[in-house]
Amino acid sequence: MELQHFSHKHPLVFIEKQNHESEKAYCSGCGELVSGSSFSCVECGYYLDKLCAEAPSEINHPFHCNHSLKLQVIPPFRNICDFCDKGLDKFVYHCSCDLNLHIKCALLSKSIAEKGFGKLDDIPHKEALVSIENFSEELKGAKCFACWQRLLDFAYLDLGHGIFLHKKCVDLPTEINHFLHSQHSLILQFNSKPLPCQMCKKTQLKGFVYRCSPCEVALQITCAELPTKINHLCHRNHPLFLKFDPESLPCQICQNTQDEGLVYCCSICKFKLHIDCASPPPIIKGEIHEHPFTLFWKQLPFICDACGTTGNCASYTCYKCSLTIHGNCISLPPIIKFPRHRHPLSHTFILGQYEMKTLICEACPEKVNAQHGVYCCSDCNYVVHADCAQEYNWFSFYELEDMDEDLNEKSAFAVIKVSKLGEDIVVASEIKHLNHQHNLVLSNDYEGHKVCDGCMLSISTLFYCCSQCEFFLHKSCAEAPKKKYLWFHQHQSPLTLTSNHIFRCPRCFFWFNASFAYKCNICKSYRCLACALISDTPTFQGHKHRLYRYDKYEGQCNGCGDQLHAAYVCKDCKFAVHNRCLRLPSKILHEYDEHPLILTYHEDNLYSEYTYCDICEETRNPNHWFYHCAICNTSAHRECVVKRHSYMKLGGSYRMRSHPHRLTFTKKISACHVCHQPCLDLSLECLKNGCDYIVHLECITWQSFNYSFIEREDEGTS
Repeated sequence: MELQHFSHKHPLVFIEKQNHESEKAYCSGCGELVSGSSFSCVECGYYLDKLCAEAPSEINHPFHCNHSLKLQVIPPFRNICDFCDKGLDKFVYHCSCDLNLHIKCALLSKSIAEKGFGKLDDIPHKEALVSIENFSEELKGAKCFACWQRLLDFAYLDLGHGIFLHKKCVDLPTEINHFLHSQHSLILQFNSKPLPCQMCKKTQLKGFVYRCSPCEVALQITCAELPTKINHLCHRNHPLFLKFDPESLPCQICQNTQDEGLVYCCSICKFKLHIDCASPPPIIKGEIHEHPFTLFWKQLPFICDACGTTGNCASYTCYKCSLTIHGNCISLPPIIKFPRHRHPLSHTFILGQYEMKTLICEACPEKVNAQHGVYCCSDCNYVVHADCAQEYNWFSFYELEDMDEDLNEKSAFAVIKVSKLGEDIVVASEIKHLNHQHNLVLSNDYEGHKVCDGCMLSISTLFYCCSQCEFFLHKSCAEAPKKKYLWFHQHQSPLTLTSNHIFRCPRCFFWFNASFAYKCNICKSYRCLACALISDTPTFQGHKHRLYRYDKYEGQCNGCGDQLHAAYVCKDCKFAVHNRCLRLPSKILHEYDEHPLILTYHEDNLYSEYTYCDICEETRNPNHWFYHCAICNTSAHRECVVKRHSYMKLGGSYRMRSHPHRLTFTKKISACHVCHQPCLDLSLECLKNGCDYIVHLECITWQSFNYSFIEREDEGTS
């Protein structure tokens, strides 16, 4: 018997039983080793097993009733099977709506649909186990092909070829009526066009859903199975009904508020449970503890042994160790990377096993309770509340070749000469910095007002200077490493020291065009040098104690009086400042006064009656910081002295896409070509004689954090 198959140019001969050649042959339709009857072209070594050879070129699939599926030899561009989620490289049943199925996945699922899920009862099922440690990695990550939930959560059937089905999904009806879409029935379909579920609002990408195609309404299988009325141990007075959350009440178990979707409610008692919280798994095994935790249904307050915070219902208990914890805390990682500490932190239920010198959380000014779980580094005497540690779980950590503890010590300059300061101190007296073309010499000549080209702040300590050009660098700025981790930056990968870029620092919101900065090679953003060098536990000349960064602080800033939601806080005093006030320059020159203005933290009796600003002539709050010149008795608001462009350097040569000539930064009272108002602040002016083009910087950058459309012509460093 011969068969002329559309996939091959020669006739295929039927082989009823395997011979020596076909025993090692692979089917060109499904890619599996040929077994049993097959068709072959001996001349070309082309084989198709009987099922693939006789598969129709077009089928109508009950789980995809909108269109027919056509058999293709070459897989489409999106080469993933929508049934088993594995790659496609052989025959494919394809639909124009982008549904793609392996040939055998299509025929198997069609057979299931036509015979009914119930016909699978004769396949032996495997029970779900509490521990999955003995299962292969494939099974641990496998999903049920119907509901697309984790396979090992329930008893399941193994249909072969890596295809699995929960036993509970065997009895799925192919058509249902649901109160969320009463107009039409919902039909069980392939999830070929993912839509958000009408109940949980989540979008399932694979598996099956109940769908109304005309209305484009979808309902996930797990949501469709939910009962509309339950009796619950946490609320025994009345039944709970499944409905949309009418009052945005917090869930009585997890205490969180759900923005949208359905919940179980008792309208009489204003009692609410999230759907997931209403039926949590009875036993959970997590990495945080060696034993599994068992659900304890009792509406009693408790303190979680994993995080130290309170709970109100549905705790999980390890009876062997007498530990009681939140359900969410079972998934806490045993070891975490914490951006504010160089070593990984380990979770412990027993802090007393380590000889910790302090019990103060390093991430907030609160004391940790040694009776409950925390994260700690025992080598460094470093301890953090479990909740505080999780505040940084959205950070991205990158394993790179140059990730080592000494990275921050790698110098950005080469030492040319050294000198002695006293008998024991040796310093580099001449250096070559990677961000400047000439050698720099150490100096202590503070006469005149010099500004550091690294941080753009006044110089009053040892600095390096260039004998060939007006270039100055604080000794501390010169010692900034060429690569550095920034504890506050989302991407925990080394940032690179660079210079002469035009950017707005998203940490302090000041603009820069000639200073040093650290550039993230992942998000391409910049941080100014002053912000980058502030640690999470800085010292500050305006306060006698060390400060600590606290991301949940609520209060007022001692510098400006603004309401704070995160701050640098003193653990000993009621003192708190935000980053913008913390990095204010202690001394700055301003055009209003010939002398440097000094940042002053409190009023002095000699001039306390004159609480107004000499720049804007408005009143000042005497409790807020201000700038003062004692020689001229001049006082001014901080914001009148330090503006967003105060660190921008005038001059230079730049190119802008919207103007054909070279531009320079200037301050000149002329009409702006964009807004036609006088330019009272920083502007860009054309350098070409006869061209009167001038534009406010704000008029072209008000929406942007960088000047990517302005290029520096003399930019030689990066």
